[in-house]
This record gives sequence, structure tokens and C-alpha cells, in this order.
Amino acid sequence: MTNKHAFEALDKTLRDILGCRNQPFGGKVIVFGGDFRQILPVVQHGTRQDVVNASISSSYLWPTIKVLRLTKNMRLTIGCDSSNIEQTRLFAKWLLDLGEGKVGGPNDGETEIEIPDDLLIKDSLDPLSDLIEFVYPDILSNYKNKEFFEQRAVLAPTNEVVEQINNRLLEMLPGSEYEYLSSDSVCLDESFGDSFDERLYAPDILNGLNISGLPKHKLVLKVGVPVMLLRNINQKDGLCNGTRLQITSLGERVTKAQIISGTNINDMVFILIIALTPTDKSIPFNFNEDNIRFLYVLQ
Repeated sequence: MTNKHAFEALDKTLRDILGCRNQPFGGKVIVFGGDFRQILPVVQHGTRQDVVNASISSSYLWPTIKVLRLTKNMRLTIGCDSSNIEQTRLFAKWLLDLGEGKVGGPNDGETEIEIPDDLLIKDSLDPLSDLIEFVYPDILSNYKNKEFFEQRAVLAPTNEVVEQINNRLLEMLPGSEYEYLSSDSVCLDESFGDSFDERLYAPDILNGLNISGLPKHKLVLKVGVPVMLLRNINQKDGLCNGTRLQITSLGERVTKAQIISGTNINDMVFILIIALTPTDKSIPFNFNEDNIRFLYVLQ
């Protein structure tokens, strides 16, 4: 995902420091990790050409890089039952072919892809409910069992779809809802001068902004629901971006949860009030440093 200019800057710096101007990175061996099947560098408001041009494959360094390819999908094969090995192998091959652009025939970056029948939920009157039932079968009988959620998740293409699935799951689970709201405020500085209009930056306006780096204004939880951390809080204790937890208790200013993934499974942790500021540089104002998005590291 890193822009090629970052690698080129490192290359020129090492050449100057080591005095080896004719060798890439000053003669040092640099190991890159990444996958072109995943997301490319993000260029705000950029065209397709801008995004491709920002990739390292468009850099003058690319001819000097040796590409090493993984040939075995370890994530799919670890813990796989022997009876499902062949089915898993075929699925892994289909994923690789999809990433390599071999599915759907020749294309210039856009093509129609036919999904295998065994991966589809067909003839559904309510696809969302059927998807939830497929991923979380008999959820009312199993939601208190943390192992039920360890290996189950729904991958969604957009945040809007994520919200739809979350709301539907929340409605299915028993218990009362607990609603957490953020507290947003603008940081006034001299750049505003006398032109500051409080009506333009009222709390309800700020709360309605969907900004990069900040989740939405309202978070609704229930005891027993699975959540995922969206921030690194304490890596030593296993509270990292992507860590999954299950809510065990909800309070006004603290939430208690049990870790169900990673290296600290079964540990009980407390999530406190967390101050977050947006990373989107296109916003014409700054948030206060004490801007609170309560518990919004959870999604």
C-alpha cells in the first residue's frame, strides 16, 4: 500500500549514507512484504492511472526487485480436516486465480466473474438473513459460547453493508441495547478569525460527519455480542487492531470484554474512554485534542 515515493526516498537516502550511488538502497538487501491482489496505494481523488503510477511496480526500482511468490495457502490448510483437504485445495486455487486475473477471461482490469455454485446462497427471499444463518447457525443457542465466534466472521465490501449486518445481528440477540455516543468539538484557532459561525459547526453537524480515521457517532452494543478492535491499544496485552472480543459487561464509561482471538485468548479486559482525532487532511478545521469517540475502537 505504500506509495513508491517512500521507497525511492529510502533508496536515495541509503545511497547517500553508504556512499554506493550505483547500487539500489546502497547495496543493502531490502525485503518488501505485500500482495498486489489486495489494495493498491491510496491516492485521494486519484484516477486509476494515478493509483497504478503510485505503486512500486511503476518505480525505477522495480527492475532491480526479485519477486518471490507463495504457492501454498497456509491459512486455509492449517487445522483443515483431512476429508476436506481436496475441497480446500480447489478453493485456494480459485482464490489465487481470482487474484491473478485468470478468472473471467481476458480483461483490462474490469470483468464479470462467475462465483462457484457452492459459494452462493441461491433462491433467497431475504439474502441478509440467510447469510447470517449460514455463518452463525442457531445463534440464539450459541451466542454465549465464545468458541462459536472464534472462527466465524462476515466479510463485507463497504461500511454501509457492515452496519446493516451489525444491526440485523443486534436485533436477533436477546438483552437490552446500550447506546454510546461520541462527543465532538472543533478546535478554534487563529485561522478562523472573526468568521467563525457556530451554526456551521454545531454538535449535530459534527456528529453526522463520516470522517476517515473516525467511526460513526453512535455505537450500540449488547452483552454477548462479538466486536473487533479498530485501534492498537495495548499490544503487549493483545489489544491490537483486528483483535476480536466478546462483550461481557457494559457500563457508562467502561466496557468489559473477553478476548477470543490472537495470543491472549480468554483474558478479560476493560475498554475505557478513548480520544480520537481524524486523519483526513481535507477537513477545513481541527478537532479538539479531547474529542471523545467513546468505545469507538470497537466495531
